[in-house]
Amino acid sequence: MDDSTARKFQKDLNGGLVGLVLLAVLDQSSEDLYGYEIAKRLQRANDGQSIFKEGTIYPVLRALSASDLLTSRIVPSYSGPPRRYYKITDQGRAVLAEWRAIWRDTRGFVDRFIETGVSS
Repeated sequence: MDDSTARKFQKDLNGGLVGLVLLAVLDQSSEDLYGYEIAKRLQRANDGQSIFKEGTIYPVLRALSASDLLTSRIVPSYSGPPRRYYKITDQGRAVLAEWRAIWRDTRGFVDRFIETGVSS
């Protein structure tokens, strides 16, 4: 198997997990965060390796905001363009709880097959 197959698998897997991870990061933060700051937190949490491309984060933040799971506000920046800060909403916290449960169930199901070799 070549490296491109692994990269495609990682990309497909990440596509479904970005929203969950972003909601979790914002839920754990006591302050509003902007996209670059979130990307850096994710990178630090993974020993400096970025799992999600920075360009992937911004559209998902916008989609979560459009779904009222996040609120956002624009703040002028002295060192560049204005920054859009995000904060999780109560609805976002409720969805996060649902998605966490779905993730745990899915992870458990997959682990039963890849870790213990369950067969039919």
